[in-house]
Amino acid sequence: EVRFGQIQILAKDQLFISHYLNRKKMKNANTNIEMISILLVDDDPEDVELTLEVMKMNKVQLKVEVAKNGLEALEVLNRHANNGVSNLPDLILLDLNMPKMNGLEVLEHIKKDRKLKRIPVVVLTTSKSETDISKSYESGVSCFITKPVGLNEFQDVVEAINNFWFTVVKFPE
Repeated sequence: EVRFGQIQILAKDQLFISHYLNRKKMKNANTNIEMISILLVDDDPEDVELTLEVMKMNKVQLKVEVAKNGLEALEVLNRHANNGVSNLPDLILLDLNMPKMNGLEVLEHIKKDRKLKRIPVVVLTTSKSETDISKSYESGVSCFITKPVGLNEFQDVVEAINNFWFTVVKFPE
C-alpha cells in the first residue's frame, strides 16, 4: 500500500480518491459528492502514472482501477459483472496497442457482453491509424482520442475527458 496525500493505491493497482463506498456513483458520506468509477486499461506505466496524476486534480471524486493489458481488463470487468451491475465502472479508458490482447479485441468483447455493453469506452491511444479509428467506431467505441506527445497537451486531453465525461455526460442509474 502506498499513500499520496488523500490518494491511496492498494494491491491490484486500485486508486481511490477519498472514500469509495463499494457502489457505483455512491455519494461519499463525508462530502456528499458523487464518485465515478473508471477502468484505465494501458500497458505503459508512464502514461498510467501521468493519467492518474492529472485525474487527481479533478474536482470529481474518482475510483480508478488499472489493468495492464486486455486480458487483465476482461478479468476485472468479469469479476465486477459477477458481483452485480452496480459494481461495473462508469467509464473505460482503453489503449489499443497492448500485449496479450489488444484494445480492439477488448472492445469487441465488451460490446458483445450484455452486462458490459452499456459502459462507455474511450479509446486513448498513440495510434493515428485510420484503420484503428474506423475499427474502433465499428466496434462501438464512444470516442477515439490520440494521445498527444507533449506533457501539457496530454494533461489538456485528460482534463477534457474528465470535464466532458464527469461534468456534462449523464450516466444511467
